[in-house]
Amino acid sequence: MNSMVALRSVFMDGGCFSRFQDSGNPKLMKARKRPVRVLAVSSQKADKSIKVGILGASGYTGVELIRFIANHPYFGISLMTADRKAGQSIGSVFPHLITQDLPDLVAVKDADFSSVEAVFCCLPHGTTQEIIKGLPTRLKIVDLSADFRLRDINDYAEWYGQPHKANDLQTEAVYGLTEIYRNTIQSARLVANPGCYPTTILLPLVPLLKASLIATQDILIVSNSGVSGAGRSAKEANLYTEVSEGIFSYGITRHRHVPEIEQELSNAANSKVTVSFTPTLMPMSRGMQSTINVQMAPGVSVEDLKQHLKGFYEKEEFVVVLPDGQAPHTKYVQGSNGCHINVFPDRIPGRAIIISVIDNLVKGASGQALQNLNLMMGIPENTGLSCMPLFP
Repeated sequence: MNSMVALRSVFMDGGCFSRFQDSGNPKLMKARKRPVRVLAVSSQKADKSIKVGILGASGYTGVELIRFIANHPYFGISLMTADRKAGQSIGSVFPHLITQDLPDLVAVKDADFSSVEAVFCCLPHGTTQEIIKGLPTRLKIVDLSADFRLRDINDYAEWYGQPHKANDLQTEAVYGLTEIYRNTIQSARLVANPGCYPTTILLPLVPLLKASLIATQDILIVSNSGVSGAGRSAKEANLYTEVSEGIFSYGITRHRHVPEIEQELSNAANSKVTVSFTPTLMPMSRGMQSTINVQMAPGVSVEDLKQHLKGFYEKEEFVVVLPDGQAPHTKYVQGSNGCHINVFPDRIPGRAIIISVIDNLVKGASGQALQNLNLMMGIPENTGLSCMPLFP
């Protein structure tokens, strides 16, 4: 890498450089117990000398990346594209960013990657494949579209209605559910960032399936999303008068996140998993909740599920299993990279209800993308992400 930051991979008992690292606060020490790769830096540690590009910077995921990178000590944005906004400043597209010293937006075809070391791709599915195929092979890439999430290109053709145009890259891509695939993400060149719905579902279910604590059949999922999950493009269905004061389900039985969910659950279970998945649009800007009803394995209790999840995520900073009886709430993760999970007994014997919440634009998109690129660049994965949720 060409950055001026002096990089040296070491392992320390902590999740980030923090002046509170040795404060003796037991909660802070517990949060930093997991050994992670961290960075030994020179005196220029805040010079933002690792240059990154954002392709599709005028959308919601693009602007969230800008928000987090603004406080990132090592990443600096040197390239931003937006074909329909080419030539404009980011402050004219997003007035809340008017104070930021950032490059003007350019069309992808005019983008200069000569000084860029890594790219976030926030473009729509379908167009992303060919653009990434044409990028310099030295670049580290995190793709936030769906184009590289499905390992089987036939599944992609079936669910997205067009053939995949970058088969070789599909084979190379690593699925970027950070807490599950951390080791493979670290050495990857191309990471397929998970979808928002799959993130809320896979974080609680993958550990339980791997431990054979729940059945692979009769997994029922209802997920609720804020309107920002539909993107920033003008659509009649997303108008205020269409969305406010009501909720509605969509993509029933055919939502495009279904094959992604089933792919990863099947991988965890080592057998085919089919789920019932119903997404619902909620009249709120951001936030996502998945309510998951599962059949427990014989002899397994709700407490067993909860204790396994607590143990699995005990050393993770961003995934929290809540105290008994506390229902996760989207408000309490808003604007953060957090995921809150809890498990409850169902009234039907042998079944459990799992509730998982995230901010769909952060842990469900841009926050997880930054977490992944941090890993890929040998930087502590929480760098730039340790902000508190926005409340109220």
